[in-house]
Amino acid sequence: MTPTPAIAAPAPCPQPTALPTPHQLARLGTVLCLYRQQPRGELAGWSQAVRVEAGVELDSDGACEHLLFYDAGDRCCWRLYLLPDSDFLAWERLSARLPAHAAPSTSNGLAERLLRRLSGPLGGRWAGSVLRLHALRGDAGEVPAPHAVLAASLAPVSQLGAVVAHRIAQRQGADARDLADACCCERAARAAARVSAHRDAYAPVHLDSRPHSTGKQA
Repeated sequence: MTPTPAIAAPAPCPQPTALPTPHQLARLGTVLCLYRQQPRGELAGWSQAVRVEAGVELDSDGACEHLLFYDAGDRCCWRLYLLPDSDFLAWERLSARLPAHAAPSTSNGLAERLLRRLSGPLGGRWAGSVLRLHALRGDAGEVPAPHAVLAASLAPVSQLGAVVAHRIAQRQGADARDLADACCCERAARAAARVSAHRDAYAPVHLDSRPHSTGKQA
């Protein structure tokens, strides 16, 4: 997870299979993004994508909906996952317009996850970030109309959303360490603890301004 709060990347060039526009992705709200660790961070895969598929995986925890983006070499380069904090209706409208991803069989799915974990250093390590995507207007002459610029900012999620994001990242073999700080409740609790500790450490001492009595009677 990069410390920069916002990252921007131009939309990919038009391809025979239409990609979602930055505006459509921005309507999804908060999502889990899995990306290869490489220059340009979370949005590098978006810049490389030429096609996308929508899919659903079923496991012991229920359904896991995702958008899989592929580069010109037909290699998965970017993945977005639905979270409890996402805009479900916007996700449904978008995924209904996209080609369906053929779900692997149970045995193939297990083998694929094991291979993904073992081949991480060869195919590039994957990491996860909880993001809010934004559509920005590009500078004149830099981005062909009507394409906009996709930007992303780190987003807090509910406690349930943080649990789901961490579970998905682990299941997909991605680095999930940075997702431990995604829950807005945990962030607020840690912030409150820091404020409380600060107050205890630097609490002012109030002295009585009244004259002290020596105890002697006049």
